[in-house]
Amino acid sequence: MKLKQRVVLLAILLVIFIFTKVFLIDNLDTSAAHREDQRAFQRMLAGLRVALEPRLEHTLQSPWEIAAQWVVPREVYPEDTPELGAVMHAMSTKKIIKADVGYKGTQLKALLILEGGQKVVFKPKRYARDYIVEGEPYAGYDRHNAEVAAFHLDRILGFRRAPLVVGRFVNLRTEIKPVATEQLLGTFMTVGNNTCFYGKCYYCRETEPACADGDIMEGSVTLWLPDVWPLQKHRHPWGRTYREGKLARWEYDESYCDAVKKTSPYDSGPRLLDIIDTAIFDYLIGNADRHHYESFQDDEGASMLILLDNAK
Repeated sequence: MKLKQRVVLLAILLVIFIFTKVFLIDNLDTSAAHREDQRAFQRMLAGLRVALEPRLEHTLQSPWEIAAQWVVPREVYPEDTPELGAVMHAMSTKKIIKADVGYKGTQLKALLILEGGQKVVFKPKRYARDYIVEGEPYAGYDRHNAEVAAFHLDRILGFRRAPLVVGRFVNLRTEIKPVATEQLLGTFMTVGNNTCFYGKCYYCRETEPACADGDIMEGSVTLWLPDVWPLQKHRHPWGRTYREGKLARWEYDESYCDAVKKTSPYDSGPRLLDIIDTAIFDYLIGNADRHHYESFQDDEGASMLILLDNAK
């Protein structure tokens, strides 16, 4: 082999060696980074995992008293508490002592009082868990499992602005009807072999009841915030019009954001940042129906935007 050929061959081998070396080092670095990512992910999962157990640690208070003490202007529940699982367990198991029609709104819900006097909101199952509603983004009934998923996403993102939500099965015949008010009881009916009710709301109709599987109904239970923290409703500055062919101002006015930033409560404090957080939150849960939002009353824009009604 001539010298020139040997030099070329040596150069080729050297290049192959260098690329191999770099590739191996990169792989090692990537593997190490991947392992660290996996460990961080497992630590996060461990921190988010909640055991639904009835026992309360280090306290003689009821789960309802504990949950009420958690609420402060910028969070509904703390980042880390050993009592979270016990409160959620109580929500899913405590005896129902009263049932009434839900608070005013567009969607069917029931207001339940659990043993110990705690109010919760029950949203019945209207669709299978994996059912996709076609049509407008805000079309269809509320989805009970969307409320559950939204609460856990709120925990993952570290917002802690959504009230606690759990899934629960209730027996409409034995748990609800015996303690129901006349107003709620008057909306019960039987469809085939299934117990159903249609409640009272803007869009509640006798022709569109929510039906159990026999007597057993799946739904979501949302913890009512303490009465010492009254809520104030605000129109969302980026709400839609809900009218075909009519655009909201933010959809055509490029100066709209500047105008919002000069308007109270968005001209100071954290409210505008909360709006941005909520936009990300709504995108992730697929909620296109945030036409209003709630904060604590008389807060002058200092409290959080509370993530209520996340079932769209």
